[in-house]
Amino acid sequence: MGLSVGIVGLPNVGKSTLFNSLSSAKAEAANYPFCTIEPNVGVVMVPDPRLVALDSVVHADKIVPTAIEFVDIAGLVRGASKGEGLGNQFLAHIREANAIAQVARCFEDPNIVHVENKVDPVSDIATVTYELCLKDLDTVQKRLDRSRKMAKSGDPKEKLAGEICDGLAKFLDEGKPARAYKLPDNPDAPGMLRELQLLTAKPAFYVANVDEASLANLAGNKHYMALKALADAEGAPVVPVCAALEEQIAQLDPKDRPDFLEAAGLKEPGLFGVIRAGYKILELLTFFTAGKVEVRAWTTLVGARAPQAAGVIHTDFEKGFIKAEVIWWEDYVKLGGESKCRDAGKLAIEGKEYVMRDGDVVHFRFNV
Repeated sequence: MGLSVGIVGLPNVGKSTLFNSLSSAKAEAANYPFCTIEPNVGVVMVPDPRLVALDSVVHADKIVPTAIEFVDIAGLVRGASKGEGLGNQFLAHIREANAIAQVARCFEDPNIVHVENKVDPVSDIATVTYELCLKDLDTVQKRLDRSRKMAKSGDPKEKLAGEICDGLAKFLDEGKPARAYKLPDNPDAPGMLRELQLLTAKPAFYVANVDEASLANLAGNKHYMALKALADAEGAPVVPVCAALEEQIAQLDPKDRPDFLEAAGLKEPGLFGVIRAGYKILELLTFFTAGKVEVRAWTTLVGARAPQAAGVIHTDFEKGFIKAEVIWWEDYVKLGGESKCRDAGKLAIEGKEYVMRDGDVVHFRFNV
């Protein structure tokens, strides 16, 4: 679907190491700021055990997972909104992302340089957020000036724009992201906010880069707990990972990973949590098609109706949509396939108004 999550944060907090673990595209990682200048883009497969379960029924020739993009973006420093460091490149690249994963360092290590010479994830997050707020404030102020000039026309749209931008400007000036701003009770307000294309209006979650020892006792890591308290207050997800350990896991032969994970006390790579958080924050869901040729996961937006989902597979499917034959994935696995689900009354015939569920196994009928 072309949706991406931008990995952002201060320089040298583990962004590129995290990206290296997520993707086969290797970003340079080093112990100095601004190692990453141009953004690196990696297409990441979304881990989904339901694919294996479905394949146990159909024994397909191949399994095709769905994917999202992660983008490793240059580190930001104080003054980025005014062009300091690589601020202009950073802000341009983050504008192109659909969501943000803010990485914060939550471990002590005197051998790894911190750009502000201290380990304080809450302060790091505040620095990045404030710089984004300052850039957004400039955008909002320009729109506010325009609405004030046009206020004499009596246009209700401009009156609403002025109301939104006036309150939003004060909110951003306090370092609070636009996604937390309470809009006026007006049906046109959400669309007007989207038109501003603000950086801090993008959905976001946090990645806590902890040391390996903390994975077994996160409550004992004061930096992680401070970041979690911030995230909880915002209602944002926070995912703990040890980026250095994850990079080691990613470099192993797949057959050797289970033993390594067991030795490290992990049930799965921590990066699976990062991928799932990115998928969820983008408000995506997965539906499946299953047959002898392939078992495949497809991505559509939460709230999508059946024809829209069909269009993800092929535009002709949406144009000529007739109906969707839908089976809940657990029923498909438990009963042993489409024909048995049909016999058991577990196959539903749905029309154009059907809202897709995460986990639907679908056969679309169409005519062009």
